[in-house]
Amino acid sequence: RHLQSGAPERLPMSFPRYPQYKDSGVDWLGQVPAHWEVKRLRFLAELNPSKSEVAELERSTLVSFLPMDSVGDDGSLKLESEKTLAEVETGYTYFRDGDVTIAKITPCYENGKGAVMRGLTNGIGFGTTELIVARPQADALRSDYLHYLFISSEFRSLGESQMYGAGGQKRVPDSFVRDFATAFPPLPEQREIAGFLDRETAQIDALVAEQERLLELLKEKRQAVISHAVTKGLNPNAPLKPSGLAWLGDIPAHWNVRKLSHFFRASKGKNGQMLTKEFCGANPGEYPVYSGQTENSGVMGTWDQFEFDAGEEGVLFSTTVGSGKVMSLRHLFGRFSLSQNCMIIASSSPQCSVRFFFHHFQPLFDYERNLIPQHMQASFRMEDLYSYRIALPPLSEQRAIVAHLDAATAQFDALTAAVERALALLQERRTALISAAVTGQI
Repeated sequence: RHLQSGAPERLPMSFPRYPQYKDSGVDWLGQVPAHWEVKRLRFLAELNPSKSEVAELERSTLVSFLPMDSVGDDGSLKLESEKTLAEVETGYTYFRDGDVTIAKITPCYENGKGAVMRGLTNGIGFGTTELIVARPQADALRSDYLHYLFISSEFRSLGESQMYGAGGQKRVPDSFVRDFATAFPPLPEQREIAGFLDRETAQIDALVAEQERLLELLKEKRQAVISHAVTKGLNPNAPLKPSGLAWLGDIPAHWNVRKLSHFFRASKGKNGQMLTKEFCGANPGEYPVYSGQTENSGVMGTWDQFEFDAGEEGVLFSTTVGSGKVMSLRHLFGRFSLSQNCMIIASSSPQCSVRFFFHHFQPLFDYERNLIPQHMQASFRMEDLYSYRIALPPLSEQRAIVAHLDAATAQFDALTAAVERALALLQERRTALISAAVTGQI
């Protein structure tokens, strides 16, 4: 019901075009409304205003301070931080209320990180040097309209093509912004367009927030269903007993707590080697490579050879605690290679279903992750796994739980995929709407 009522179709899907168009003379822009004027941005805005404007202020004057993480991808600002003018006048970028900023470094630029500066302490701010500042001329260009122009897909893609530098240090040159040519509507029309986009993007953003919340709820519900089934079983009336394990709590009275080493063997290669697509095999899947979540026959990296017998089943997972990468290798057999940060557990006893253990693994991962500070990373060792104990019902009950969870998780996964598709459509809609409005196509 939520998916149906919150779909993008609630938004208008088309808007009328202007009555008359003309050739803009700009290759990427094409036709524009006949009354819009094509100009370079340098004639409508001042770029990176001089700090000399605040030279007469007391050095103790408080101003807003904005590092890059205080400028949102959605045009928001975090204005909690303040510093004195003396602390920031050297080595930081200057701006004031009404200025429009955009990040120039990758990937912040591509993500549309930037904002209209509003609510600055004493109307003044300083921040990261990775911002370009544009100050619109009051009689020619509105700040809110310029912001939408800066985050339009055309502006971002054209700027990306002009980036200089290497790797994570690529930047858009100031000259690209200064010489950027497009068609500008009259000032009253800029106000109407900016107001229209404010309303439409707010509606889309509200729908996006609903879908993102739904994703979280689906994830929480999925984990709760799995955790309850593998620790309490499917019979709500079954008598319980203490398991003696903090992460398990009470378990059905007829279940037994057993060491993992009684039922499984773990495999993790010790002599990694560089594998290429040619080494893996000429045909996709001939010698598959696994990295904890997906198979890729063409990946290069340090991998370990692994043998898996026909008819076996196993669980492959990342040994990094909290990574969330757990993969069932149902019906897999033969020769393949395994990333060194992965491990496979295969059955060594008919008393425990591999699929039951597969579902059992996520609650164990979650418990271990909660014991580790968020800023730290830890890994499972083989000896750690062998020492773990799990609650084990009779084999027939394991199979019933597996069937229940396979069906339930398939449903959750289908719902999650539908929500993700809705999110993608909403984001596409938002991007297309902004671009169409600032280029005069609607």
